[in-house]
Formats: sequence, C-alpha cells, structure tokens
Amino acid sequence: MKVMLVDDSKTMRTIQRNILMQLGFKEIEEACDGQDALSKVSAFAPELLLVDWNMPNMDGITFVKNYRAQGGKSPVVMVTTEAEKTRVVEAIKAGVNNYVVKPFTPDVLSQRINETLSRTKAA
Repeated sequence: MKVMLVDDSKTMRTIQRNILMQLGFKEIEEACDGQDALSKVSAFAPELLLVDWNMPNMDGITFVKNYRAQGGKSPVVMVTTEAEKTRVVEAIKAGVNNYVVKPFTPDVLSQRINETLSRTKAA
C-alpha cells in the first residue's frame, strides 16, 4: 500500500516512516509541505496520506481541500499539534478522515491508521 507523508519536519517524517515500515508499509513518499505534496500526489497515487496541519508554503488544511477538489479519494489522517475541538471539526469538514495529535505513540498512530483503513474499506 502506498502512503504519502506530508510534514515540514524531516524528523517527524522519519518517525512516521519508521512506524509505517514496522506496520508493513513499504511504498512511502514524502513531501515537505502542501505544495510539494500536490506536485507529487497524482504521479504517486497514495492509498493513504498522513498530513501535518502547520507547514510553510501551503498548510495541511489547504492541501486537503485542494486534493479533494482535484478528485482525491484516498483517506487522509491529519497528524498535528492542533488539538482544539474547533480545529478537529474544521479538518473533518475539509475532508480529513481521522486525526492524531502530536506527540503520539507508535500504537496510537497504528490504531488511527487501522481505524481509517477499516472505515474507508467498509464505505
């Protein structure tokens, strides 16, 4: 399964990549911000995206809105420090399928990924 990591922090992308690899994901593409992700998403065709909210050039919410507007259907998990309820609601309205608040444990990220994939397969 192809996964795209969108985060301006190289360290955070490395942590997420390591967790994904432990979970058995092999095809992983990285993007450093929303603009970078938009330029790669069509060619890579991810089946799951993990997206940070706060990034330079284009933030995660703007990326998700653009991705959905272009017909992107793959599930999106927002991985962010933004924990306020209004932010979570805003993300869901923008087309996010699930939400993980940083800092997170590998178990929490794994659980959210599995929940998201189960839900989207059922839909």
